[in-house]
Amino acid sequence: MLSQVLTGTGGVGKTQLAADYARTAWDSGGVDVLVWISASSRSAMTNGYAQAGVEVLGADPTDTEKAAREFLAWLEPKTGTKPCRWLVVLDDLADPADLRGLWPPASPRGRTLVTTRRRDAALTGAGRRLVHVGLFMPWEAAAYLTEVLAAHDHPEPAEQINGLAADLGYLPLALAQAAAYLVDTELACTDYRELFADRMRKLADLLPESSSLPDDQAITVAATWSLSIERADQLRPAGLARPMIQLAALLDSNGIPASVLTSQPALGHVTEHRTSNGTGSTHQSAQVSAEDAVLALRALYRLSLIDHSPTTPHQAVRVHQLIQRATRDTLTPDQHDRFALTAADALSAAWPDVERDTGLARTLRANVTALVRTAEDALYLRPTPHSVLFRVGQSLGQAGQVTAAITHFDRLADATRHRLGPGHTHALAARNMLARWRGMAGDAVGAVAALEELLADHVRALGPDHIDTLMTRRALAGWRGEAGDAAGAAAARKNLLADQVRALGPDHPNTLSTRHELARWRGEAGDAAGAAAARKNLLADQVRALGPDHPNTLSTRHELARWRGVAGDVVGAVAALEELLPDQIRVLDPDHFHTLVTRYNLATMRVWRGTRRVPRPRSKSCCPTRCG
Repeated sequence: MLSQVLTGTGGVGKTQLAADYARTAWDSGGVDVLVWISASSRSAMTNGYAQAGVEVLGADPTDTEKAAREFLAWLEPKTGTKPCRWLVVLDDLADPADLRGLWPPASPRGRTLVTTRRRDAALTGAGRRLVHVGLFMPWEAAAYLTEVLAAHDHPEPAEQINGLAADLGYLPLALAQAAAYLVDTELACTDYRELFADRMRKLADLLPESSSLPDDQAITVAATWSLSIERADQLRPAGLARPMIQLAALLDSNGIPASVLTSQPALGHVTEHRTSNGTGSTHQSAQVSAEDAVLALRALYRLSLIDHSPTTPHQAVRVHQLIQRATRDTLTPDQHDRFALTAADALSAAWPDVERDTGLARTLRANVTALVRTAEDALYLRPTPHSVLFRVGQSLGQAGQVTAAITHFDRLADATRHRLGPGHTHALAARNMLARWRGMAGDAVGAVAALEELLADHVRALGPDHIDTLMTRRALAGWRGEAGDAAGAAAARKNLLADQVRALGPDHPNTLSTRHELARWRGEAGDAAGAAAARKNLLADQVRALGPDHPNTLSTRHELARWRGVAGDVVGAVAALEELLPDQIRVLDPDHFHTLVTRYNLATMRVWRGTRRVPRPRSKSCCPTRCG
């Protein structure tokens, strides 16, 4: 196996080298499977392997860790199978320790390429070769500028090109921005050098040493960035490039979904902070449209400030980390926090209620991680924690990464408790979610213990009739049932129902959900006919209060059919499930969890109908708090 690790400071072009290597290997037919993974964290690498497992092997997309293991095992060389040539690129490895257990296996037909700023000993050995990537040599920098300018019919004297390369410290990132500026403005090289020198003098006085960019390239990158962003802001639609990159600077450098930067919160931000361009335009206060936002991204791309790939909407925008840092360094602390909250709002707005697209969900989670890394305090103290902090944990659990969800909510519970106090509603909510995912991981007894402790704190902090207190009682009853106490779960639901009717009303969604769960546990306790009768009564009230297409209404229709079958009416159960399935496909999705469960139970019921035997239902068709 050929394994190479490209190491070097930021801005020297490691990713570009890896991309060229991968593209050449693919275009030449040298590899059969090419996988490119952002290696910014262990979870990002696990997600990348899992996606490859889904696409190459048809692995289960809901169990990320298993899919990742299956893909790595598939890369192992095997006798008696058709050989497969593969290339795995792990781009921008942040911590070599994250690769423990995740290195692609040794294979005579496999190649691994890693890019990183690190030079740890762990990156060498086991057949891996460390390749140091430095700044351009003077002749390389001059050759690059000469080639780019000549391609755009913009020749320059050799002495000016050599001088500009030296001015920019032979840093590939700065050279790319300068070349893009010269091409776009048709400015002479000598004039750009004067602008650059003037900007360098100003920034040397203005840029605080504490905000220096890594790799001692602070002023160079900041100067080329400031000249380029001024030019981008002059391009149509004028004044939008700067506020757009300010949002992008707070998100994931490896890929930002187009839907985030064209969401209503993002458009509102760009409209409010549109830069005055001095052109006398009368449209400065007009609401920015999604089309305008895309044009702003194209302007940034034109000046080499971002990579913009409209054909890959989940990772449409990539921004070099040095450019992100240069952008953030221009923000005041107040701007930084306000823009971070806007970025969080944009992520929330782009997040679908049902995560049918696992690739989009994975990218959104990566962007939340990047945002927390740069603006954690702002997200926690707004004055309440931003909802996206909870949403990302839910997404992890729904993606099958239950262990990661537990880790996330454990940290969130600890952070909210310390920042806001143990009795704050968000601190209690984080503990509730932590208990839930512990139960989902198989520890129902531990979930019960955690919820019993949490319930006492809820009553003390919020009172017995607060909606959050009642919700905790609901979850506690559910996990008691999962722990094996079906009768106790049914009794707890019955007591809870009376209090919900009194405090919330009979048609409140939470009241209806408790009736849903109470019916379930009646059935689990052995009263199938009673469960079916309760479902029938509940269904009529849900159709009236929630509508026929509400997910909870559809769930009740499924459970009613299921318990009818258990009670002996298998023919009626099959007919009801056959009627339900098209509605679930229409409202939810053919691959939605509940749709698949209906397919499974319908197939089972049809078999039992043919043999005239009464089936037992799947005992865990739903988790105790997910549906109903």
